[in-house]
Amino acid sequence: MTTALIILGLLIALIGLIGSILPVIPGPPLSYAALIILSLAKKWEPFGITFLIIMGALMLAVSLVDYVFPAIGAKRYGASKAGVWFSVIGMLVGVFFIPPWGMFIGAFAGAVIGELAFGKGEQGALRAGWGVFIGTMVGIGFKLAFCGVCIFFYVKEMF
Repeated sequence: MTTALIILGLLIALIGLIGSILPVIPGPPLSYAALIILSLAKKWEPFGITFLIIMGALMLAVSLVDYVFPAIGAKRYGASKAGVWFSVIGMLVGVFFIPPWGMFIGAFAGAVIGELAFGKGEQGALRAGWGVFIGTMVGIGFKLAFCGVCIFFYVKEMF
């Protein structure tokens, strides 16, 4: 049973890593769950409670940042409130209609459409869309880093 839990946890950690890129899979929560599974399988010896609490807090922060960074990127590149709101709406719509790439396409298109609809020129609208794209990539980078750290600690404590 212990070996089965360890293998299951490793598979979940790897799926979490994939989920860092594919928006339909919750990467950081799965990677964190893998740490919990390994702890459970090894009678709570590999990781202390402090480590698990810190990793849980980081998981929550990374998960929240993933939704906030595209809006921050849009704002930083000159998007109006309409552009920011349309980018969020586009991201949500895109995830459901064009998975897995709809998050990127929808957020970019939403920012551009929002800016064009509320009077900004093509150049400004494309700049806002570029900001959303940059913000999305930064969010993915944070998720990849978190999941990579989880896998590192998992493999380190697995044996």
